[in-house]
Amino acid sequence: MEGSTSRKADGGAGSGKIAPSDFDARLDAEITDAAMSLKAGQQADGHWVFDLEADATIPAEHILLNHFLGEPEPELESKFALYLRRLQSDRHGGWPLFHDGDLDISASVKAYYALKLAGDDPGADHMARARDAILTAGGAARANVFTRITLALFGQVPWRAVPVMPVGIMLLPKWSPFNILKVSYWSRTVIAPLLVLMSRKPRATNPKAIDIEELFTTPPHQERRYLVNHTGARLGYAFLALDKILRVVEPLFPYRKRAEQAAVDFVTKRLNGEDGLGGIFPAMANAVMAFHTLGYAHDHADYVIARDSIRKLVIEDGDEAWCQPCLSPVWDTGLAMMALMETGEAAHDPAIEKASAWLREAQITDARGDWAAVKPDVTPGGWPFQYQNDFYPDVDDTAVVAMALDRTRSDKNKDALKRAADWIVGMQSKNGGWGSFDADNTHYYLNHIPFADHGALLDPPTADVSARCLSFLAQAGYSLENPVISSGIDFLYEEQEEDGSWFGRWGTNYVYGTWSVLSALNVVGIPANDPVVQKGVAWLLERQREDGGWGEDGATYWEEHRSLAKTSTASQTSWALLALMAAGETDSLAVRRGLQYLMDAPHENGKWTEKFYNAVGFPKVFYLLYHGYPAYFPLWALARYRRLRESNTPATSWGM
Repeated sequence: MEGSTSRKADGGAGSGKIAPSDFDARLDAEITDAAMSLKAGQQADGHWVFDLEADATIPAEHILLNHFLGEPEPELESKFALYLRRLQSDRHGGWPLFHDGDLDISASVKAYYALKLAGDDPGADHMARARDAILTAGGAARANVFTRITLALFGQVPWRAVPVMPVGIMLLPKWSPFNILKVSYWSRTVIAPLLVLMSRKPRATNPKAIDIEELFTTPPHQERRYLVNHTGARLGYAFLALDKILRVVEPLFPYRKRAEQAAVDFVTKRLNGEDGLGGIFPAMANAVMAFHTLGYAHDHADYVIARDSIRKLVIEDGDEAWCQPCLSPVWDTGLAMMALMETGEAAHDPAIEKASAWLREAQITDARGDWAAVKPDVTPGGWPFQYQNDFYPDVDDTAVVAMALDRTRSDKNKDALKRAADWIVGMQSKNGGWGSFDADNTHYYLNHIPFADHGALLDPPTADVSARCLSFLAQAGYSLENPVISSGIDFLYEEQEEDGSWFGRWGTNYVYGTWSVLSALNVVGIPANDPVVQKGVAWLLERQREDGGWGEDGATYWEEHRSLAKTSTASQTSWALLALMAAGETDSLAVRRGLQYLMDAPHENGKWTEKFYNAVGFPKVFYLLYHGYPAYFPLWALARYRRLRESNTPATSWGM
């Protein structure tokens, strides 16, 4: 079958229409097409980077930022508006956090406001439907804290509708109950510039004087309350009482100027060039607004670089445009290498050599980031998620990149691999697991402060990240007897859900987590007949859909929707197949049906299409669609099956 042919399902996976010899021939053709497509997307310097989409929040916030600064971009905003209209739900009229999800009040308020700022007529049908949906859900007053802060900046609600976050937080010592380094990296990079805004309480320029009073069920100036993230716990009520006290005494404290300077110093030190503060849009946008509020000239070097870092995130695609939440070149490059090497590409292949060289250059070896506050004696050796992010190397990315470099068996990678292993070992938390950017970031009481109603203030160890760390270390020669490995395995055993699955913190969701863990247990040497492994396999087999694939909705992050699966996807099917093969199920009917689903699923020129969100930034708050996942994961799964069959290698000798 030619690579340019579009393949679509015509009878359901596993229907038995393809004879064994035809199956093998088609498998080879699919792998060849997908590998050629993936190699064609490699950048000239050796790396890969695919587009990354979020929900409506990020492009909406870009429009809001422009109007806060008084710098509308009508042509670009018209493209953002078209994109936002496309994301609007036909089912409920508002905006969901992921494809075909329920209305999210905060995303809907921001999207509606952004469209109105961009020039959409409030009387238009799509605006009327959105307005009705928001009001039915309780109105803009029900939005989360971050949205309320935006509304306060635009004068749509009074500042008393926002929890108090004193800028003096920047001066608190490390031993205090709340310190800027006690929260996750993404929280601290967002919070530091935000504290300046909350201290100064500026008013957006808003050159068209656009308001959204129509989204409130009561006059917005009467809004006094905010929702409290106490989940019924006494600690939440205690923080609410503290908030009331701070609201009275905080303006009287004499430290404001010094604390604001501490916040600015924190931000400036971590500006990160054109890759931006923290490498993430919300932090970059807050930095720009903070500099603007402090009166920075628009040609000030810090202001210019902060503004430019945001422009780097914009994708214009014909009549539409969106703003990426961040860029993912290191993650994409490591995973693309893994997929290509699965097809048999050798280390001396130009694509692999160039990618390896690019990754070696991207390793952070001479900068001690925020992680060193908890691990001061650990030597740097991680990789960022983005092109550059020296203060915040990513443990997950480091494990994936190190596995890829190790599999090249090239002596050129030895020093990089030694540094990576030492850093990952050093970043292990006390409970045996690994977080994404920090060790022992488990100050769970902070999730009860009123500001943290999003529930994503911390970066605790998770099963998926821990699994990849174990996979790399075992691949690098660490044995089961090593305490780093044994404590990591204990952590994964403790994290298994009652139904046999594992939670997917950074990918949607239990299929992703279960793939991660079963792969790790495989490579560290846990036998396929281990009860923990078999329980995970049984869960995957139960979740296979009639078409042979696997699919999981973003709503599964809510307990009541754990079993929800609206459709199979290429990414999730690939993860399930890799998991089953790692657990010794290569010759099973389930694997065969899953492979045929992949070959029958819509794809063209070696790349599968995927519109369903396949990853998560913050569960229940912020979702992602990696455009690279349908490019390299199906290839990886198909090629893994072929290599296992052709080599007659026991599945238990294979890792991630």
